[in-house]
Amino acid sequence: MFVLTIAFLFILFILYKLMLIVPMREVHVIERLGKFRTVLEPGFHFLVPFVDRVAYRHDTREEVLDVPPQSCISKDNTQLEVDGLVYLKVMDGKLASYGIENYRRAAVNLAQTTMRSEIGKLTLSQTFSERDSLNESIVREIDKASDPWGIKVLRYEIKNITPSRHVIHTLEKQMEAERSKRAEITLANAEKAAMINMSQGERQEAINLSEGQKQRRINEALGTGQEISIVANAKAEGMEMICKALAINGGNDAMNMLLKEQFIGQVGKILTEAQVSVVPAEMAKLEGFFEGMEQVTHAVSSPSAKGAR
Repeated sequence: MFVLTIAFLFILFILYKLMLIVPMREVHVIERLGKFRTVLEPGFHFLVPFVDRVAYRHDTREEVLDVPPQSCISKDNTQLEVDGLVYLKVMDGKLASYGIENYRRAAVNLAQTTMRSEIGKLTLSQTFSERDSLNESIVREIDKASDPWGIKVLRYEIKNITPSRHVIHTLEKQMEAERSKRAEITLANAEKAAMINMSQGERQEAINLSEGQKQRRINEALGTGQEISIVANAKAEGMEMICKALAINGGNDAMNMLLKEQFIGQVGKILTEAQVSVVPAEMAKLEGFFEGMEQVTHAVSSPSAKGAR
């Protein structure tokens, strides 16, 4: 019974060594008597017990490896601390097993050295503004060097670029100066725009005032012209009516009578309102005559008076 149990367990062990199931996400590297035999793809396979063995197992999915922070010097001699992530995938199980001892560690170290080399070609500002081109350059260089290892570098991403404390302090001062400069430029532009708007407003105001004065003068001139035209037309019509009236029998007498009445009315008005004595011409002659006679009489009477004394 014991022998049967041992035989059964031995048969099970042989069957375990005979059969191999490779998962979907892996490839297995098989060695026969210590020598590479084949790479088994996912599925069910048979092995020769005690002769064939699984030497390496590789995950065929994309792997993400963390690249530790390292010190780099930029083109303008600025010290930076940079870390990142490298994405790779096993493409050839045989080369990944025998092409290099540890492709993961090799990929990380290669990413670090390549990153230092690429950052040394850029200035500090370019390392921040040209991350995409920097990542592409690192991927291209790593993929070229890792081709004999049976892996494919898919992407490289820089996580952090950290300047030294002194550089950060200098950058903060520079940013503050830039903000002050932009603020002063903005204020200057605002003052310039305000002055331009004010001058344009004053100019437009002067134009509007001059246009208004011009229009007022035009309107006054038009009104004066219309007034003169109306008065002239009225006078012309009046003269025409007077001429027609004079042509009628008795018109001259009526005109003389009207003029005399107006003369008498005007003389009376002047006599009433004037501050000096105003008399008609004929009456003025009579008044002058009497004044002359009074002076003569006074002159004659004066010597006789002296003789009598």
